Amino acid sequence: MRRTAILLYCVFTNVLFAQNLKSGGRLKPEQAIMDIRHYTVALEVDPVQKKISGYTEIDLNLLKPSAVLLFDLWHGLTVGKIWVNGKEQLFEHTGDDLIQISMANTLPEGKVKVKIAYGGAPGVASRPPWVGGFQWEKDTKGNPWISITCQGEGSKIYFPCKDHPSDEPNEGADMIITVPKDLVVTAPGLLQKVTTKKDKATYHWKTNYTISNYCILFNAGKYKVAKRMYTTVNGNKVPMEYYVLEENADKAEKLLDLFEQSSKILEKYFGEYPWVKERIAACETPHLGMEHQTNIAYGNKYRYEKLGGKDFDWLLHHEYGHEWWANKVTNRDWAHMWIQEGVCVFGDAMATRELAGEEAYLKRMQQTARSTQNRFPVVRGEEVDSDSAYHGDIYGKGAFFMHTLRYVMGDDIFFPTLMKLATGPQYTYDNTVVTADVEKLFSGAYGKSLQPLFHLFLYTTDKLEIHIRQTGDDKYYVKFLNLDMAIPLDIVTDAGRKRMTVDKKGISINSKTPPQVDPDVFYLKKLIIE
Repeated sequence: MRRTAILLYCVFTNVLFAQNLKSGGRLKPEQAIMDIRHYTVALEVDPVQKKISGYTEIDLNLLKPSAVLLFDLWHGLTVGKIWVNGKEQLFEHTGDDLIQISMANTLPEGKVKVKIAYGGAPGVASRPPWVGGFQWEKDTKGNPWISITCQGEGSKIYFPCKDHPSDEPNEGADMIITVPKDLVVTAPGLLQKVTTKKDKATYHWKTNYTISNYCILFNAGKYKVAKRMYTTVNGNKVPMEYYVLEENADKAEKLLDLFEQSSKILEKYFGEYPWVKERIAACETPHLGMEHQTNIAYGNKYRYEKLGGKDFDWLLHHEYGHEWWANKVTNRDWAHMWIQEGVCVFGDAMATRELAGEEAYLKRMQQTARSTQNRFPVVRGEEVDSDSAYHGDIYGKGAFFMHTLRYVMGDDIFFPTLMKLATGPQYTYDNTVVTADVEKLFSGAYGKSLQPLFHLFLYTTDKLEIHIRQTGDDKYYVKFLNLDMAIPLDIVTDAGRKRMTVDKKGISINSKTPPQVDPDVFYLKKLIIE
C-alpha cells in the first residue's frame, strides 16, 4: 500500500513536519556524478523524547572530479559535523532539505567516504504508510512500538542520502540501532550481533544486497521471533521469520503458513525468492504495510479471507510480492512506478488464479476494469517525482494491462516473458528499468511491436475504441478506431464465440444476432455501435 497524492501540513508538539516531501524527480547535476555504494546508519533512538541521534556514513564513487557534494536530509534535523575522507568540512544545511558540502580542494574521481553526524526529532507520520514518517506508538501493554515509512517522502526524512530511485547502494547497508534494552530491533538483511550496555541494547543489521533507500529503515518493539526454514523453488534453504508483538505470539505460526503459501505462488510466476542469501521476513507494524526488503511491514491484524476455501492474507501477499516487483525489479524513475505496483497487483491476481481458479481470476480482472478511473495516464512523463507519479491507476490499470498482454500474446509466450523480466540480470538487482525496457522485452518475445498497445493503455487515458457497424441484414463490420495494429478479439455471434484478428481496416462478420465483443473483458474498451 502507498501514500495518497494529497498531502497535508501537520503541526506536532516538537516540530513542524512538512508532509509534502517528494522523492526523485529531475536528478541534480551534483548528485548525478555520485554513484552510491553503501550506507551505514548508526542511531540511538529515544522513544520517550521521540528523538534520534547519531551518524550516517556514505560510501560513494565520484564519477567526475568535484568540489561540491550534495545530499538530501530533511531540514528539521540538525547536522552537527561532517567529515569527508576523515577530514572535517564546512557545510550548509538549507531549508530546501539539502546538505551542500563545499570542499576547499576539488575531490578527484574515485572513492569517497562521507560521515554526517546529526540528530533531532524526526517528522511524525500523519497517515502512514501513505503519508510517511516516524510512528511512536505503544502496544496494548504500554511498550514502545516504533515504525518508519517513507516511500513517497524518501529516506531523507531521517538519514542523509542521495534521494533518487535511480541510485541504490550496490553494496548494501548496515544499520546499527540503539534502543532501550527491553525492545527488539528488526531491519534489512541479517542480524550481526546484539550488544547490551546498562539499560540499552544495540542491534547491528546488515544487508549485502542492492536496496532502495526507502527500505533502509528499522522497526522496534516488544517482539518475539517465530521462525522456520523455507525451501525455495530452486532448492535453496532460507530462514523465514516473523517479528510479532509478544501479545500476538500465538498468531505467528499461522501467518508463517500463509507466508509459505504465498511464497510458492510467487515463485511459480516470478522465479526464486530474490534474497536467498539472507532471509524471508515480516515485521508486525502499527500501520497497514509496506514492502521493506527482507523485512516487509505487516499490519493487517490477521484479518484473513477465503480464496478457493483456503485462508489468504491479501496484504501479506501483496507486500511480499514487492520483494520481486520494487525491490528486485526497480523503476529508475518514479514515472514508471506502474512496473512495481501494477505487476505486483497482477501477482495478487495470480494468487486468486492459483487458489480459486481461472473464472475467479477473470471476475477479479473484470472488477479491476470497472474500477479503473482513467483520470491520468499511467505514465505521466519522464523524470517525475513521487507525488506526480502516484495515483490509483498505477495499481489497477497497470495490473489490467498485464492481463491484456497475457491475452494478446497467449500464455505460452506471456508467462515466460514475465518470468524473464523478473529474473533477467539486465532487469534486476543493480539494473533498474523503465517502461521502454518492458515494451522492448515483450515485443521481442511476441515477434512484432507492441508499442502501439503500450502507448494507448499506459501513456493516454483513452480506451480501445471498437466500431461495430451493421452493413446488411446479417452482416456487421468490426474495426478499431484508435489502435494501429492487429490484435486478437473474441467475438460472439449466433454461431458461438470465435477469436478473430482485428485492426483499423476491420473485418466482416456474418451473424443473425448483433455481435458481442470481448465478453470476458480483456481490454479497457469503448464500443461505438451504429
